[in-house]
Amino acid sequence: MPTRRSRSFFTTLVVAVLAAGCGTSVTPAPSSTAVTKLTVGLGYIPSVQFAQFYRADQAGYYAAEGLAVTFQNEIDANLVPKLGAGAVDLGLSDGTSVIPAVSQAIPIKYLATIYRQFPSIVFAKASSGITDADGLVGKKLGIPGKYGSSWIMLQALMASKGHTVSDLTVVEYPDFGQGAAVTQGAVDAATGFVNNEPVQLELTGEKASVLRIDDVTPLPGPGIVSGTATLTAKRDAVAGFIRATFKAMNEIARDPAVGLDAAIKAVPELGKERAKQAAILDATIAAWRPTGAAANAPVTGAVDPAAWDKTVEFMTSLKLVPKPVTSGDLVDTSFAPGS
Repeated sequence: MPTRRSRSFFTTLVVAVLAAGCGTSVTPAPSSTAVTKLTVGLGYIPSVQFAQFYRADQAGYYAAEGLAVTFQNEIDANLVPKLGAGAVDLGLSDGTSVIPAVSQAIPIKYLATIYRQFPSIVFAKASSGITDADGLVGKKLGIPGKYGSSWIMLQALMASKGHTVSDLTVVEYPDFGQGAAVTQGAVDAATGFVNNEPVQLELTGEKASVLRIDDVTPLPGPGIVSGTATLTAKRDAVAGFIRATFKAMNEIARDPAVGLDAAIKAVPELGKERAKQAAILDATIAAWRPTGAAANAPVTGAVDPAAWDKTVEFMTSLKLVPKPVTSGDLVDTSFAPGS
């Protein structure tokens, strides 16, 4: 997902090592209790989008599960192979990254869904007249790079109207500056996250046009992923981490101010733009629930194997899955509260 994270919503997988860890440790459990250390990879940039993890840490929910958690910030392409190698215990990764990774024999499993709505989107100024993939043909589109969930989403979006990415002029922004490029008119559209770039664009008074792959085909959004070796060695700890995280998510869903305060405490510079961060968090919470869900519906983390099989079929049709895989290879439904 979602802030940039994403990138991308959306993966990718699989690649080199780039971002360094932004460490945060919880208060250790009582000395009489065995403490399990977990290293957790989040998105590339510390953000309010990770408020549930910050809240669970600061409120002692991880410590209550006997965990000492350290966060790292990684782009998805770096995080996925680290998870497979056991260099990172758990991570927030795109479902669309997990599929090609497992297809390439990277031993990871998707355990719980954080974003029930696929957060990676294409956006433009509404004044551009771009309302679907047809409108992107011949246009300049900004993207962090040709990798990850945003790249997969873009291929799927263009294919939905019989086009390919070659019908675009793709401009890469490795520094994730594609959102500013849209605002400045340097590109006609860009990839981003539903809870980030279009929110920021509209805060400037410019209405955004958002193209969602959910309107074409469902894709699994970012969720909690772990390597199979970690699942064998630390299964109880992984289960405790997921319980604590969803406890914090539901707390924030009921009272977003709790999450905003936790994010600002973890990343103090966010406090300089509290109103903007609050808007981003509101959009993030909305994406935690499936489309059409009631505003007070609990956040469950449900994983739907049938939907994953449909996604595999769709991504295979786009030649994005090197070797055949099924949902049984990709997900473990025993951890998610709502599966």
